[in-house]
Amino acid sequence: MAEAARVLIHNATTAEMASRLRETLPQVEVLECDTYEGLPAMLSQHRPNVVYSVRFDGGAPFPKDALLGPDGPQWIANGGAGTDHFGHWDTARVTMTNAAGVAADMIAEYVMGGFLHFTLDAPGLLADKAQRVWAGRIVRPLKGQTLMVVGLGSTGRAVAARAKAFGMHVIGTRRRPQQMENVDEVGGAEDFHAMLPRADFIAVSTPLTTETRGLLGEREFELMKPGVILADVSRGCVIDGTALLDALRSGKVAAAALDVFETEPLPADSPFWTQANVLVSPHCSAVTEEWERASFEIFLRNLGHWLRGEPLFNVVDPDLGYRAIPKGVTPARRSDRPRPSPGTFSDRCSPARTAPCQCKCRNARHAEGIR
Repeated sequence: MAEAARVLIHNATTAEMASRLRETLPQVEVLECDTYEGLPAMLSQHRPNVVYSVRFDGGAPFPKDALLGPDGPQWIANGGAGTDHFGHWDTARVTMTNAAGVAADMIAEYVMGGFLHFTLDAPGLLADKAQRVWAGRIVRPLKGQTLMVVGLGSTGRAVAARAKAFGMHVIGTRRRPQQMENVDEVGGAEDFHAMLPRADFIAVSTPLTTETRGLLGEREFELMKPGVILADVSRGCVIDGTALLDALRSGKVAAAALDVFETEPLPADSPFWTQANVLVSPHCSAVTEEWERASFEIFLRNLGHWLRGEPLFNVVDPDLGYRAIPKGVTPARRSDRPRPSPGTFSDRCSPARTAPCQCKCRNARHAEGIR
């Protein structure tokens, strides 16, 4: 490559990842940073080409300005799926990838577990156990019920597969509707409100974007079937918390399993803590002992592409908040870095381009939009 490979690992714990990177790709210079506060200085001093970054401190502001600023890398590999904590970025200056799907199966299990928590009346059973009371209770089946999945990405599809195993009828929405395995009916944004009254259960797994912020508010809860059970594994601002509380208190929403909130950590005085028909979890539906390792392995595969001058996968479109840029994207090159040789960019990039692009890489097929 024309540029030395300098990779910064930014996580609460870095030693295992750094060791794995050195073992797998010994030609790479490895840097480590385990705080938010120390990141700007690391970037300024070492100018890494690539940063693998995990949002590991939910109670502190994420240092996005440092990562997206003039000392930031040309490629940011986000360790999770969601990129809303970065805000918007200029694809001409930096390329963002994510680990979409790395925790989809675990999150889907959380969703189904949340539903079962309420349909089997786990709160009532635990209360009876604490009082040593033997009392009859009614449980509610999932079989034959309609589940609506809001956001049929990797997580939404994993939820649908598990719902089908329970014998549920699955409907859902996505930006570009198309037939999908385990989903009986797929709609677009224009079908969203018409689908809501049909659902007995709703799983919210859409990314947070300008279009999905406040997607479920007072109007949407009014449209829902009385007694619906909700699970939210998206981002806190997708659902209007005040409107949700009103719906929970009125019984319009019978219960909710909530892994995300508008403010995290959830303040001690939040009414969600004392709402009996709410299961509160601290944004942990994806957190297993293996998820960081799995995420880093995705990064290592992508880094291999980068070192060979091949297109990256899982490239995120900042306007959509998820991977939507066509395959064949090579990381953005900062103007203050050495220019790559003509062969650095893969000929598989954007075959529609037939003239040299503006970055003067002299490759006639450089990917659209990341000059």
